[in-house]
Amino acid sequence: MAVETTPEIPLWNDPTQDIGTRVSALIDAMTVEEKIAQLYGVWVGASDEGGEVAPHQHDMEEAVDLDALLPAGLGQLTRPFGTAPVDPALGALSLLRTQTRIAAANRFGIPALAHEECLAGFATWGATAYPVPLSWGATFDPALIRRMAAAIGRDMRSVGVHQGLAPVLDVVRDARWGRVEETIGEDPYLVGSIGTAYVQGLQSAGVVATLKHFAGYSASRAGRNLAPVGMGPRERADVLLPPFEMAVREGAADSVMHAYTDTDGMPSAADEDLLTGLLRDTWGFEGTVVADYFGIAFLRILHGVAGDWADAAGTALRAGVDVELPTVKTFGAPLAEAVADGRVPEALIDRALRRVLLQKARLGLLDANWNPVPAALGGADLDDPDALRGTVDLDSAENRELARTVAEEAVVLLRNDGTLPLGRPRRIALIGPNTAEPTAVLGCYSFPQHVGVHHPETPPGIDLPTLEDALRREFPDAEFTVVRGTGVDDGDLLGIAEAVDTARRADVVVAALGDRAGLFGRGTSGEGCDVESLALPGAQQHLLDALLDTGTPVVTVLLAGRPYALGRAVDEAAAIVQSFFPGVEGTTAIAGVLSGRTNPSGRLPVSVPRGTGSQPAGYLGARLAQASDVSNIDPTAAFAFGHGLSYTSFEWGGLTVDRPEADTSGAFSLALTVRNTGEREGTEVVQLYLHDPVASVVQPVQRLVGYARVPLAPGEARRLRVTVPADLASFTGRDGRRVVEPGELELRLAASSSDARLTATVTLTGPARHVDHTRRFHARFEQEPAHPAV
Repeated sequence: MAVETTPEIPLWNDPTQDIGTRVSALIDAMTVEEKIAQLYGVWVGASDEGGEVAPHQHDMEEAVDLDALLPAGLGQLTRPFGTAPVDPALGALSLLRTQTRIAAANRFGIPALAHEECLAGFATWGATAYPVPLSWGATFDPALIRRMAAAIGRDMRSVGVHQGLAPVLDVVRDARWGRVEETIGEDPYLVGSIGTAYVQGLQSAGVVATLKHFAGYSASRAGRNLAPVGMGPRERADVLLPPFEMAVREGAADSVMHAYTDTDGMPSAADEDLLTGLLRDTWGFEGTVVADYFGIAFLRILHGVAGDWADAAGTALRAGVDVELPTVKTFGAPLAEAVADGRVPEALIDRALRRVLLQKARLGLLDANWNPVPAALGGADLDDPDALRGTVDLDSAENRELARTVAEEAVVLLRNDGTLPLGRPRRIALIGPNTAEPTAVLGCYSFPQHVGVHHPETPPGIDLPTLEDALRREFPDAEFTVVRGTGVDDGDLLGIAEAVDTARRADVVVAALGDRAGLFGRGTSGEGCDVESLALPGAQQHLLDALLDTGTPVVTVLLAGRPYALGRAVDEAAAIVQSFFPGVEGTTAIAGVLSGRTNPSGRLPVSVPRGTGSQPAGYLGARLAQASDVSNIDPTAAFAFGHGLSYTSFEWGGLTVDRPEADTSGAFSLALTVRNTGEREGTEVVQLYLHDPVASVVQPVQRLVGYARVPLAPGEARRLRVTVPADLASFTGRDGRRVVEPGELELRLAASSSDARLTATVTLTGPARHVDHTRRFHARFEQEPAHPAV
């Protein structure tokens, strides 16, 4: 039957028609050059005068001639807002004018898809810098992270951005890795549940979420960035892949970015079993696979599995990579020549193109009524750029309030001898390299640390109160003495004597220590900023020990991108407050915890080590990974995964097991009561761990399978009912398939991975049952109506 369409509107531009039919018609009408043009991006920078974007010159690539490229079309624009400081309104105008030019230059009027980084907020000048993903994990609050991601997505879409390169779903395997700050934590369920919430929030605003890095990037040997990965298939299947499974199935993520690394000799960008067999054929993923920046060229340069650029392009296409980023190299002339001489079948081009065009169609970019004017510029006078400057606010009061809520929920109180909350101290010694540093709250993918450092003449574009600023506001009657003591990583010992003298004359010391985010060795945390040990950078441990020797109570505050071993402070500090790069409102959140205005509820998404070199040492280890009499290295954490203290106390009890037996396709049901036995409102985080004493292959001693935040007023109690599907006991068996085996299990209801409060012994019956990616992922927590305070 013939498809009817309006004569004036080409079929591919008609939004009333079936999207697949539209895309098929467009592919049939395109030349090979036009097809290939949709499969790459060009790295550009928006104009701060509102003119068209200009190609960004990167030291890994040759200059790009847009005039030569655009008649064939263009697939993506890479980071128009995130390449140099630009006023948001003028950046939006610059992108608008460029999109108009791109659509006018090609036969089909197809605009580019614009993508940006959004790992801790929209990474552009003047936009809210939210807490980094490691802080998202510390909240144990998917609903809050979903709200945050929706706000980030709305800001991005309002200025014309279509795709965000987040979230990172890598599971931490070695905390020495510089990119720990970009991850959500060391547990696959926590990473998957929080990461999926981020995907749902971002895509609810009409921005494509991009899962990265698929798969295994965080498992590099010795925690070195872009190093080989030596894990086996079971670790990959049971630890590193589940977050991606969850985000594809439950989050409906529309894009995936391949990892840089190779696993057992197979680069991810060349892995057809991974990118096509697993991701698409098994999991049913229908979006686009995009290259990590320069990743296709790396098949030749770093991996040595391609002899030339055309070989690299063909290898990636066969594996399932659809789009070359950040800019055209292998997917340009080399790919066109390879198609012409028969080395790469045109069918591979068409396969990738279909995915790209379907995505553009879903975003409305193929519609006849597509309008390049973004919402932020609706109704504005586009002919008066000067009048536009300053009219787009990407750091609104609503954003700041949301950023503060995330930061507050993410602060983790590790230790407290009763010194906190501080009350009304008269003399506060504020000591350390992060006391008066505005950027101490920012991760490496925040705009000021990622791009702004290259433009020192430009202010950061957002208000960044220092810890000193926040504490002076929080304690207006206190007398402050501020001493740097030492730098983050300069090893300087000359200021320690002054710090000690200052500490001795104070009522309390607040020691602000931690990291400086940066890229490729310019920081102590961030991409390419890996470390040999988990000692505090520079001379900070010397400073901390000297402060402890003074006898004045020392409250250690960490603004960091990874957990660090803290030496004597674990046992001797008056209090330890951990904050993972908490964003623009982070110091205000920390000050509120120190004063008691905020009752901390954050929980550790990564273990804090006791020793500096016993890595890797996350909680998710088998029996042989624990301390033993046959090794002199004790990997036991100083503060375990899931740990976090409160200013109130909680009592757990009343455990009942309604269904202690279930077959391998069923579920267990249990209940407990949690009561706030303290004098102030607080939130307990109930964590559910599964222990499998006997399995056909080695299992972790325990693993997180569920959690719930439980807010309680003083004296209030809640009854929690928990349904635990048997699927949560599944693992990769001897034959490589995921299996639920019969036998006895322990379900541990715990305040952390080292603090089980109640344990239920349950039994799975019946035959072993194989499950796949459609298995149930979650235990269901139901909180009954609150019992009144007694």
